[in-house]
Amino acid sequence: MTLEDISDVMAIEKTAFPIPWPEQAYRHEILDNPNGYFIVVRLRHAESVNAPRNLLQRLAGGSAPLHIRGLSDRLPTPAPQQPIIGFAGLWMFVDEGHISTIASQTGWRGQGVGELLLMTLLREAQRRNAIMATLEVRVSNAVAQNLYRKYGFTEVGRRKRYYQDNGEDALIMTVENFTTPDYHTTLDALEAALWQRLGI
Repeated sequence: MTLEDISDVMAIEKTAFPIPWPEQAYRHEILDNPNGYFIVVRLRHAESVNAPRNLLQRLAGGSAPLHIRGLSDRLPTPAPQQPIIGFAGLWMFVDEGHISTIASQTGWRGQGVGELLLMTLLREAQRRNAIMATLEVRVSNAVAQNLYRKYGFTEVGRRKRYYQDNGEDALIMTVENFTTPDYHTTLDALEAALWQRLGI
């Protein structure tokens, strides 16, 4: 994520969260937080961010339309003006990788964008020698919880009335075996399956 991305990020932020982060928070993460890692995912080709075909259909029909800045050379870099359809952030607290945010554009939710972003953050946490990964998620957000469980997160606690908009509790979810060979093998398998499913 760069300063030039913030306006697009804020447009998604405002549709994804009842109480959006302020624009200044993203400026701080980009300019002043050496322990932060914030990424965006873009379409490769100019088209509506509310494209009617789902991501899997689009990938099956041609070259991969996505690029995640910071992921790898697997996906070609699009022109900078192509729309951002998702973003995510990671904070490193000594040896803990804390996933601070993941969001995708309304028309692209449920298409695999969030999983691509999550995988990228976990790989970056590995690169930074994290020994565990953590996050908070609304107790009502079963879709996100299922994704996190797929990647080895388990519930380890609860923050009462964590979300200010409605007083909802947050589940604290953690991957505590993050550095074990078994988890590395699991993450490798999940990544391979994700690339195969998306045709990348």
